[in-house]
Amino acid sequence: MRFSQFFTEWLYGKEGYYSTFKEIGKKGDFFTAVSATPLFGGAIAKHIYRQIQAGKLGRDTLILEIGAHKGYLLADIVQFLYTFDPSLIKTLRFGIMEPFANLRAIQQEYFKQSFGDAVRLEHFGSLEEIEEKEGFVVANEIFDAFACELIHKGQMAYVENFGIKWGQMDEKVAKIAQKYDQTKGEVAIGYERFAKELARAFEKAQFVTFDYGDLSVRNDFSIRVYTKHRVYPFFDEELDIKSAFGQSDITYDVNFSHLIDAFKEAGWQKERYQTQLAALVDFGIMELLQEILDKRGYELYKQELEKVKVLINPSMMGERFKMVKFTK
Repeated sequence: MRFSQFFTEWLYGKEGYYSTFKEIGKKGDFFTAVSATPLFGGAIAKHIYRQIQAGKLGRDTLILEIGAHKGYLLADIVQFLYTFDPSLIKTLRFGIMEPFANLRAIQQEYFKQSFGDAVRLEHFGSLEEIEEKEGFVVANEIFDAFACELIHKGQMAYVENFGIKWGQMDEKVAKIAQKYDQTKGEVAIGYERFAKELARAFEKAQFVTFDYGDLSVRNDFSIRVYTKHRVYPFFDEELDIKSAFGQSDITYDVNFSHLIDAFKEAGWQKERYQTQLAALVDFGIMELLQEILDKRGYELYKQELEKVKVLINPSMMGERFKMVKFTK
């Protein structure tokens, strides 16, 4: 089978990694910005609040998360929006796009525990179900989980009995690789379709996403497997692919040039592309820390500052992770 099919089965098949609930954080296989601190969601909430204040978003906008896991990020956004303006919780709508019924149940339960009946969580199984006038859509680390093909020396990877065989490259894959002067590495599949479907789902929208990668390809393999906070390059001899299949996370670096081009072709405008450090500072994460210092005291401020450093320190997530925002 093509590697993209193998990748999809690994993450989204019946026994796939994302088809069943997996822990994220210290007990899981990897960290995300969401698991590091609620202030990640708080900074996004502050950005949303400023957009509403500036009249760029309506007070009845649908705030939608894609790739929500348990729902922590959206819940953090709701909580911070409430602190900024409690009346917004009564007018804004909150939703998650989640194809798996078991995860929808987990998300509903988490929101019930967090907010009782004060916040109604809407669910959508796919973008096809969404027809909205206005939305603010947020996604954290979803594009590194889109299916990809592996290419090398003019050939494309195929999987046979959990081993890699090299063969003829698909014409569409070759066209993408040629566009970005890529001879080796991962070629993402599905960015174009996603951008078009998201554009169709909203008459007017803002889309913000965070992920790791760069504007240019390295012409090397970045694909890797995360297990208990250990990283194995996919072609590492120590990695047992058969044992890791569906049990560990598999990911690769995002080619942001490809992603940006896909959204532009679908009618979106790129508003900004920044490092996570620059984006979170612009969104207001340092102001949130200052509010903690002023209202809650130095000890809590110090604790939260250490968590925020994970997100913005250039040697950690600050420079390696990027944010891109599109508007329609």
